[in-house]
Amino acid sequence: MSDPSGPAIEFVNVHYRIDGKHSLISNLNLSVLRGEALMLLGRSGSGKTTTLKLINRLLAPSEGEVRVDGRSTTEWDVIRLRRHIGYSIQEAGLFPHYTVQENVALVPKLEGWEPARISSRVQEVLQLVGLPFHQFSSRYPDQLSGGQRQRVGLARALAADPPILLMDEPFGALDPMTRAELQHEFMELQKRLRKTVVFVTHDVAEALMLGNRIALMDSGALKGIFTGAEFFRSSDTAVKPYIDAFQAMQQTLKAGD
Repeated sequence: MSDPSGPAIEFVNVHYRIDGKHSLISNLNLSVLRGEALMLLGRSGSGKTTTLKLINRLLAPSEGEVRVDGRSTTEWDVIRLRRHIGYSIQEAGLFPHYTVQENVALVPKLEGWEPARISSRVQEVLQLVGLPFHQFSSRYPDQLSGGQRQRVGLARALAADPPILLMDEPFGALDPMTRAELQHEFMELQKRLRKTVVFVTHDVAEALMLGNRIALMDSGALKGIFTGAEFFRSSDTAVKPYIDAFQAMQQTLKAGD
């Protein structure tokens, strides 16, 4: 049984190595609080996606322990673990030969839900992500825009109402306007649902906008965990390039006004 007062996810002295030698994650100690959106911020190759995959056991630690609801991921039945965790990725990862309804219904169906309950839930989560059931349920992924596919991917991740949601740069491939719309919708959803979210991004503005806290990764190591205000006040040399980039972007936007 999980401890409702404890963290939802914990990394305890976690290392991940390829072929036992090349280290992608080094001595990671990190706790994700229940109901928070924790942003994993870092450059490409910093270990963000590897960290995410250690949570749902797409990867197993070479050393140390990853705990979900107080239990090591190696003690969970891997299928039960993954159905306990929603997973939303860039480009959505939808099954092209399934309709929107079939894609979203997939996990509830695997869980053995009654058809009526599945139908009701699919309608509910499509409405949550701004895709009316009557308009979108029978479409196939190639009949949707990029933003619509991403919404379907988020609906699928939410369909079985998992307490934990992993998001791997879900808005990274979208045009700026669609990305801004989905970021806003994510914020509104999180206010309502209060899921435990671990969200991978390389965009400091996105991290500051969407996260309760920011975990900064660099070369497989955790450089620090910050609230937005703490991030801006930090004198850490690892933080400075992100603040400089953010401020440069703000200046560019002001100059364009």
